[in-house]
Formats: sequence, structure tokens, C-alpha cells
Amino acid sequence: MEKFKLIVVQALRFILAVFMIFGGVQHFLNPDFYVPFVPSFLPMTEFFIYASGIAEIVLGVMLFLKPSFAKWGALGIFLMMIVFLPIHVRDVLVDNPAIGSHQAALIRLPLQFVLIAYSYGIYLFLKRR
Repeated sequence: MEKFKLIVVQALRFILAVFMIFGGVQHFLNPDFYVPFVPSFLPMTEFFIYASGIAEIVLGVMLFLKPSFAKWGALGIFLMMIVFLPIHVRDVLVDNPAIGSHQAALIRLPLQFVLIAYSYGIYLFLKRR
């Protein structure tokens, strides 16, 4: 059973890594999509778009490395998802959601909680190894 659990967590770890790297690359391929997500009180919108893209790529790559590095990558993703949570809560509450529609915002918000739990679960698993 322990071997099966290890295989499942490794697979989930790699899926999250690919998801994060893909998402990070999108910040460079389509930065205009992310402009509405950056809070208006922050200066240098493009800087935050590119910096978050770099962070997503780096943290995703860390998940592919040995467990001692992957653990910190998972913790970084967990913290990043918490930092991004208010953006997605706000998106549900405004008239014109940055994600495009209220329906998309209502789908995206629970997904944020899934990503928070997902990354934290991987962190805890790797921490115990």
C-alpha cells in the first residue's frame, strides 16, 4: 500500500509541476490576459505578471527535483496560491470579472482552494520523507 501511495503522490507532484510550468509560460506568451488580475494599487503591472510567471516556472521545476527541493517548491506553490486567493475572491464579487465571466470566476474560486490543499498535501508528504 505504501508503494502505491508513493506512486500516486509522485504522479500528482509531476502533474502539478507541469500545470505550474505551463501556467508560468502563459505569463510570457499572453501577458495581456493577466493585466486585469493585477490589483490596480500595484505599480509596474508587467513586472508582477512576469515575476509571477517566473515564480510559477521555478516552483514547478522544483517539483521535478529530488524531494528535498520539491518540498520547498510545493510549499512555495502553496504560499503563492494563498497570496493569489484574494484576487479570485474579488473576481467573484465584481461586475466585470478579470477571468471573463461570473460563471468562470465561480468555477475558478473553488479551484484555488483545491490548488491550495493539493500543494500543501504534496508538501506534507515530501516533508515526512
